[in-house]
Amino acid sequence: MAVKKSTETKVKSTKSKVSVEITPKKSILFVASEANPFAGTGGLADVIGSLPKALVKNGEFDVRVAIPLYASVDYAWRERFTFVGNFNVPLAWRNQYCGIFSYKYEGVTFYFIDNEYYFKRKALYGHGDDGERFAFFSKAVLEMMRHLDYYPDVMHSHDWQSALSIIYLKTLFANQYGYDRIRALFTIHNIEYQGKFGFDVLGDVFGLSDEVRSIVEYDGCINLMKGAIQVAEKFSTVSRTYATEIKDAFFAHGLQDIIAENEFKMTGILNGIDQDVYSASKDTKLFANYTATKPENKAICKAELQKMLNLPEREEVPVISIITRLVSQKGLDLIKAVFEDILSEDVQVVILGTGDSEYEDYFKFISSRYEAKCKTVIAYNKDLASKIYSGSDIFLMPSKHEPCGLSQMIACKYGTVPVVRATGGLADSIDAFNDEERKSGNGFKFYTYNAHEMLYVLKDAIFTFGDKKQWIKLIKSAMKTDFSWKRSALEYEKLYNDILM
Repeated sequence: MAVKKSTETKVKSTKSKVSVEITPKKSILFVASEANPFAGTGGLADVIGSLPKALVKNGEFDVRVAIPLYASVDYAWRERFTFVGNFNVPLAWRNQYCGIFSYKYEGVTFYFIDNEYYFKRKALYGHGDDGERFAFFSKAVLEMMRHLDYYPDVMHSHDWQSALSIIYLKTLFANQYGYDRIRALFTIHNIEYQGKFGFDVLGDVFGLSDEVRSIVEYDGCINLMKGAIQVAEKFSTVSRTYATEIKDAFFAHGLQDIIAENEFKMTGILNGIDQDVYSASKDTKLFANYTATKPENKAICKAELQKMLNLPEREEVPVISIITRLVSQKGLDLIKAVFEDILSEDVQVVILGTGDSEYEDYFKFISSRYEAKCKTVIAYNKDLASKIYSGSDIFLMPSKHEPCGLSQMIACKYGTVPVVRATGGLADSIDAFNDEERKSGNGFKFYTYNAHEMLYVLKDAIFTFGDKKQWIKLIKSAMKTDFSWKRSALEYEKLYNDILM
């Protein structure tokens, strides 16, 4: 089961001879609970599916990923996997089976951690034993290294579900051969979800001694995110602005003191998106394809979307789209407060998403009252999402807090102009056209978390839509914005190298 480290070949030439020097590449192992295209529920899967691929293209690192082998991983993928081996994982008093499968996808080696008791379930998350499930996953990743004889230079773990991989590395596996040289980077994708548990699981489930309690203890409970931040060499967030925001209690969900204590090792790096996947010129789900230089077919997408949703086919009316989880974090309370004011304008509104019943019921009710102006689809539907992104003119995203956000980037790549609140990654990715000079930009911003400020800026976007020359300029600017992983990957490479110094 030995896995050899990747190498790169350097050729040295002298007058007398040519010698070949084999230099091992530094290795990065991503540890995460989901990754596209295999299994995912949201932005984390997009990141783990895209960033490693971008790093491989740059060529400096050997990049690998470890995720659970969920029941939802399609058989079409499974039949391509290679069985690497199996072993037992000690977890407190348990001794659990673990199988390892591997698959190389677009230059990235993926390891799938197999245990049907923990992962053969309909949903990835939301189970009463999630703490035990992801403790097993984290421990299995570390045990896997021993069995593969593969010890990465940097283990890059993501969110609370893999926080224990870092905590185990720095406690149970500390000073052991191979593990003693691994450096750890922990990335916070959303600080709201921290992995909080009662102290009764410390030894019984996580298999940690009382000596480790001080590492994971915070605010009267076990907090896995706090523990990972505490012991990792570095930690990062998914945008520069979010890295600043989480120092504040309003955004930190109680972790502001730990953030402040460890600020010296924090970095904010804006996520990217896979621009081959989110592409108006390549997306096969669209009614018609188009480009930034020739965006005329976007009108076809709009007309077909209106027809499909039984909205009047009116090219001169802006279609405003909202594609989101229907929860308060996404600013739905702002929209709800002034929604009928929005609908009093000459507009059409399309809403796609699932979430809290309060918002689902409200938007369905409003759609029934304004059938010619508003359509609500309560669903998670990627095919329809693409059609809405391409067929709408304005994308509304007034989040209360948004660590990075991908939807505003996706909207831009389909030429749909975002209206966002300047928070987290929304502040970093959208350049406001609604500044004083109105000469450049890829969207509209408002700053205060206030429904009427949002309405004012949205009305500005609606007004600007009426100036076709300006609007086409905005469409082209949005579509040409570079949201690729290339720049972000270079920033991560610098961070990895800093950790290894």
